[in-house]
Amino acid sequence: MIAIGCDHGGYELKKEIIKYLEEKQLEYKDFGCHGESVDYPEYAKLVGHAVADGECEKGILICGTGIGISIAANKIKGVRCALCGDCFSAEATREHNNANIIALGGRVTGPSLAVKMVDTFLHTPFSNDERHIRRIAQIED
Repeated sequence: MIAIGCDHGGYELKKEIIKYLEEKQLEYKDFGCHGESVDYPEYAKLVGHAVADGECEKGILICGTGIGISIAANKIKGVRCALCGDCFSAEATREHNNANIIALGGRVTGPSLAVKMVDTFLHTPFSNDERHIRRIAQIED
């Protein structure tokens, strides 16, 4: 299952990503928001804990730029949230960092690119290379 959440700055993009998830029949849990003005750390925590606690395998977070929500999510032990703005980064963060949450900027990323990044992120496996395992362990220390 995929956790998804946003603040008001990411709401419109979240709706587009949910359309993609539904078209691909990917199971997801929507943690909000639903368009109202909110504080992004609340949604970063909801999605972050769902992923870190194993309720959801991966997560998608969206705020205006993706910056604040990614910073907030990365404060949760077990979360490796990557702010991405291109498909190469979405692929590399899965392969090299085993990132479990992708963050996107609803005010800086168009819907077509966002959907391609999400697709890449969700379908790229971790490489399991020893060097990447070692580096992730150093991050988690």
